[in-house]
Order: sequence, then structure tokens, then C-alpha cells
Amino acid sequence: MNLRAPIILIAAALSLGACSSPPTHYYTLIASQGAASTTAAQTLFQFQMLPVLIPVQVDQPQVVLREGDGSLAILENERWAAPLGDEFHDALTAQLERRLGTRDLAGLPRQSDQPVLSVRTDVRRFESVLNQHALIDVVWNLSLRSDTNKRRNLICSSVIQQPAGVGMENLVLAHQRAVSSLADAIAKTADAWVREPMSRCWTGAR
Repeated sequence: MNLRAPIILIAAALSLGACSSPPTHYYTLIASQGAASTTAAQTLFQFQMLPVLIPVQVDQPQVVLREGDGSLAILENERWAAPLGDEFHDALTAQLERRLGTRDLAGLPRQSDQPVLSVRTDVRRFESVLNQHALIDVVWNLSLRSDTNKRRNLICSSVIQQPAGVGMENLVLAHQRAVSSLADAIAKTADAWVREPMSRCWTGAR
């Protein structure tokens, strides 16, 4: 009895099954240079971007969607290119560097003749609704330290919602726009607050 033919058929079926598994897609919150704002103005301070806090429910390698019934869907084959907290941190840092006209101090020497502005962000909500919108709710803290070690602080918050087109790619682009809007609020607030300590959080269009 010839057993080779059935074995070959089984092996071929297993191979086809493996090939038919859906591919894994990776996404980033970091906008491309062409899509990002480049309206930088030289500032009177250096800035330091501190680690970002992310809600544990969405702090997963996989993209987490919010569904209409209040449940969450974890998409195994749709993933962030890096941990979500790092993605948010790096995306916001890049946007702030363009707007403030100065580099994040991480790994760089501090200039003694300029104060240091530290930016801390606590993301309270990071909501992804497929084919509908991306939403972030962020409490952010500005802390300015002068060369005499005097420090003052300002706490602000932003709730930003961006419409999303159809598909995962458009949802990620909506999150990129939300981070860009957050960077606008932080940069405009910081620029005014450093110059005029009595100024408050920027409350432009969300």
C-alpha cells in the first residue's frame, strides 16, 4: 500500500493552512515629517519630556478597540510598533520639538543660561472606535526650573477627539492628529506661560 500520497496531501494541507493565517500589522503614533507641523519658533527655554502614563486597559502590544456595548476588543494581528506609552511619548516629543524649536534634553547636556521646562503627561483615556473616532483625555503638567533652582508648576488638561475614516489605518491617523492637537495646546501654553507667569492653559479649539 502506497502511503506517500496521503502523507504528501496532509503536508500540503498543513502548509496551506499556515500560509492562510492573517498577517500581523504594526502601527505607530509618530507622524511622518510631511504630515507634521513645522511651525517652530526659537524658545527661551530647554524642555524635558518625562515618561507618559497610559491606562492599563489599553497598554497592550495589541490595538485595543472600544465597542458600542462598553466592551473592549483586543486585536491580535493589529499591533503597536512599540509599547503604547513609548509610542505616545516619542510622538508627542517629536511634535513638541518642531513647535518649540528645541530638542528634548534626554541624553543632551543642559545649557546653564536657560531654564528647563519639564512636561509630564497622564493619559486618562485612549479610546479607539473603529470607523468612528480616536479620543484622548490627557492631564499634563508643566514644571519650569530656573538656574537658581526655583520651580513653578502649571497643570492643564485636554480632551481631544478626532474623526476617523474607515479602517485601521485611518483610526491610527486620527490618533496621530489627536497627539498633534495636544502638542499645539502644550506648546502654546508653555510659550505664553514662560513669558507671562500669570497666563493659563491654552483653551483653543479642540
